[in-house]
This record gives sequence, structure tokens and C-alpha cells, in this order.
Amino acid sequence: MSSRGLLRSQAAHIVRGQIRYSIPEEMKKGSLIGNVAQDLGLDLKRLRAGRARIVTGESIQYTELKTDKGILVVSERIDREQLCGDITPCSFSFEIILENPIELHPVKIMIQDQNDNAPQVLYPVQTSSSLVAEMVPRSADVGYLVTKVVAVDVDSGQNAWLSYKLHKATDRALFEVGLQNGEIRTIRQVNDKDAVKQRLTVVVEDNGQPSRSATVNVNVAVADSFPEVLSEFTNFTHDKEYNDNLTFYLVLALAVVSFLFITCLVVILSVKIYRWRQSRILYHSNLPVIPYYPPRYADTLGTGTLQHVYNYEVCRTTDSRKSDCQFDRPCSQNVLIIDPSSTGTMQRMQNEKNILDEPDSPLEVS
Repeated sequence: MSSRGLLRSQAAHIVRGQIRYSIPEEMKKGSLIGNVAQDLGLDLKRLRAGRARIVTGESIQYTELKTDKGILVVSERIDREQLCGDITPCSFSFEIILENPIELHPVKIMIQDQNDNAPQVLYPVQTSSSLVAEMVPRSADVGYLVTKVVAVDVDSGQNAWLSYKLHKATDRALFEVGLQNGEIRTIRQVNDKDAVKQRLTVVVEDNGQPSRSATVNVNVAVADSFPEVLSEFTNFTHDKEYNDNLTFYLVLALAVVSFLFITCLVVILSVKIYRWRQSRILYHSNLPVIPYYPPRYADTLGTGTLQHVYNYEVCRTTDSRKSDCQFDRPCSQNVLIIDPSSTGTMQRMQNEKNILDEPDSPLEVS
């Protein structure tokens, strides 16, 4: 006989009343379950003197006894689905043992289900690599069963009750979804004007508070032959991929344009700040300012850095009857004289002389 069984047989006559607590799942660590000392009619001195502790056969101890306060608290996260699965009601038990004299107090914890799981769609299977479509012949009558959406919820009770709603459809006047069973049926006669490609979006919702939901897309092909369906839905897949790629490239282009705009803005601000700083540095500096004179101009202040006389000649050609290189008209020589002692006024003297005495004589410059 095990030590635990021996302990039970020896202490059977002193087992006190059983206490039971009901708590929701997913409680935080340290959350209060109940006041054990008050519920068992024990004082704190008895709990400390009797070295009260929890004895359980579970591998995980979900509760902890605070002997200094006489309370029972949550020590580990409790997931009802992981602890009990499909078993309802869900509970676990343990015993509080005290020594001198030995006392056993059974405790049972009932776990209330919380709506912490969303419905899971089992059919139709949603895959990104392949496209599944349900075929509907054009001769289908009213009430024709197209397919059935199958979903489950691992929660228990009313949290697992599911309802089905048609959220979007290519032609809402052609299909309906059963509220309780998820069956998709036609609500009118199919005709030749109906599009081959039909897409329905069904929402599966549980009855929890707050409710959770899942969405499934159902592709329907209104056609009488498989080749027609294949050609239409192949184009449908390509169109979907094209739209996805287009969206990606649009987002990428927007990001690039935004980056370039911000970069240009930063560069412009940096240049303006740099120029402003340079102007401030030059303004506060004590460097001498060196005047600038255009080339071949005289210095009117008499500093001697530039020449004081500038000569230039003006010549006019003949009518070019005999030669383009002959000059038979007078050429004037202008002399600009700068008086260094003056205030900048210039005296102009003009001397004219005959440069060429004869048409064939060379050019002379005096």
C-alpha cells in the first residue's frame, strides 16, 4: 500500500467537509480563488501550526495556499481546453493536509469556459497555392446545394454555438447561406446571363461574449463543362496575382517618393543653414575688405596699383575696291589720361593723323 493510501486509511475518521470553488479559465497568476481558512472554519494559527499544504496527484499544481493569509490563489495559467479537452464539466481536485492532529480537507475547483478561441474552418480548405471552386450547372434549380461550410469551435457550451452569414457575394440574388448549418444553396434559377466566376465570403461567428469569428472565401463556377471552368479560373488567378503585385509596387513607389522628398528637404535645409552660418561668420569677422577693379581700368585714388594711361586705336577700312588690307581714311588715336591728384575726372585728348599716305603703303602705328 502506498504512503498516500496509508495516510488516507489512518486519517479517514478525521476528514472534514469538502469545499468547492468555481473560477473562470485564463485567470492571472496570483488571482484569488477563495478564503480557505474562513471556509473550513480554521484560524491562521492552526494553519501555521499544522503546516498546512496542498497534496495533489497532478503533474502541474495550479493553486497555491497562502498560510499567512489563509487564502488559495492561482499559481499557474489554467486553460480549460488543455486541461479537460471535450469533457464537460471541467474540474480538478486536491487535498489540504494539516498535521498534529492530521486533517484532510478535499477541495474541488470547477473551471468555467471562456470564449478565448475563434471558430476554425475545416471546409472549404483555404490554400494560397491552389484555387478550389465548386461547380454549379446552368440547369440548377432553386434550392440546389452548392456546398457546405464546415467549422468547429473548441470552446464549450454556448461559446461553441456557431452561426453562418453571407458577408459578400458576386451576385447576392443567386445564393444564400444557412444560418445554423452553413449550407450554400441557390435561391433562384440559374440562367445563361449569370457570370461563370462567382465568389462568396462567409463569416462564421460563435455565440460567446464577446463573440469571435472567422472568414472563409468560397469560389463557385457556374458552368456545364470543366474546360470552361479551367479557363475562367486560370484568368481569375492571374488577375489576383496581378492585383497583388500592383498593390505591392504602388506601396513601394509611394515609399521611395516619400524617402526622396524627405531627403531633398533635408538637403535644402542643410544648404540654407550652411549659407546662413557662413554669412554670420563673415559678418562678425575683422578681415580687411580688398577692393576689386575691372581689368584695364585706372586707380583713381592714386595708390599706384594700376596703370594710369590706357591707349586704344580705332581704324576704319576703305570701300575695299582695291584691297581689303588697304586703309585710305584717317585713323584716330585716343589717349585717356588719368590725373592722380584729381578726384577721378578724366581728360581726353584726341590726335588724328594720316596713317597711310599711299594705298599700297604698309600700316603704320605711332
